[in-house]
Amino acid sequence: MINQNHNPTRDIVYISVPDDMQSHAESIHLDPERKLPVELPDGPSVGALQSLSWEMILSAMLKILAYDPEHSDADYYRRFIRGVRPEIVNELTETGVLKARNGDYALAEELFLALSGLLPGDPIPRLNLALMYEQQSEQSHDEAFSERLDEHAFNLYRELLQDEDAPPEVAMNAGFFHLRKRNYDRARQLLEQFVAESDDEEKTAEAQRVVDQIGQQSLDDTVFKEAFDFIRLGQEQQGIQRIEEFLERHPDVWNGWFILGWAHRRLGDYASGRDAFDKAISLGGTSPDTLNELGICLMELGEHDASLKRLREALTIEPDNTKVMCNLGVVHLKMGNAGEAKRYFSSVLAYDPEDPVANEYLKQL
Repeated sequence: MINQNHNPTRDIVYISVPDDMQSHAESIHLDPERKLPVELPDGPSVGALQSLSWEMILSAMLKILAYDPEHSDADYYRRFIRGVRPEIVNELTETGVLKARNGDYALAEELFLALSGLLPGDPIPRLNLALMYEQQSEQSHDEAFSERLDEHAFNLYRELLQDEDAPPEVAMNAGFFHLRKRNYDRARQLLEQFVAESDDEEKTAEAQRVVDQIGQQSLDDTVFKEAFDFIRLGQEQQGIQRIEEFLERHPDVWNGWFILGWAHRRLGDYASGRDAFDKAISLGGTSPDTLNELGICLMELGEHDASLKRLREALTIEPDNTKVMCNLGVVHLKMGNAGEAKRYFSSVLAYDPEDPVANEYLKQL
């Protein structure tokens, strides 16, 4: 659970089933010795109890399974929910995927946690939860928060990979997670595992292509990994030293130039960052990340038109990238184009209404 500032089950109370509801529960196997949970945000009251419904009870059970899956009555709740709503797994899965796609991460997280509690032996809800954390991390402007999200995803993948019956897609998604984190050695291992286990020709071909690229560009090189780890941990100068050693041996690897530019940008040396990202692009590294980082450097150097050009290229490749949208808004703001800036910040909020950077800039506007 990402937001740990409150107790999600604090509004749940436990009641004996009223007689009038008992009479409508012929198809439900109620245990008269157990009280049932119900969520009452305003506390128990005559009005709240008069409007009591089975949906309110099911909702409370799902919330308990989401945040307290080891609850003493968890197995009873699982049987009860599946008995009352046999189709609930598909319903919650489809809603969770839709909410994640639309940027409603808080609700998507709760739905996937509820499914994980409802189906403790099924890897799919936890896999969906890991993918949602990754998506949210990529959209976040807060590096510390992104790291927390990635840590949650990492722990879920590690747990899923320990399951001998996990589907091959777990290794594939975990491999691409490590690829995004530039842990190329682990990414290669997992993608090779997926290729060996899967019979999906299209996906295995893509995984093999990435494996080959890692080998061809020496991205699993120990020095490359050390450079990335140094920079990620805030030791940029050591990272620069190591990545320059790597580039002496592999000057045509664009990922190496990206890492060098990333380190310089974090240190505020925007001119060196710009030059490194330009080199990465000249070697074929025209990813949205590279274009976005270059756009930031150009913006900080006052080269606003060039920054807009690169950021627009990034958005063309990845139209829903809210980091790029936000940076476009900032550049327009620096150029005095308040209307365009507002349009981009509003677009960010259409994907993620809670985005702190976009909200703050819109307040200023």
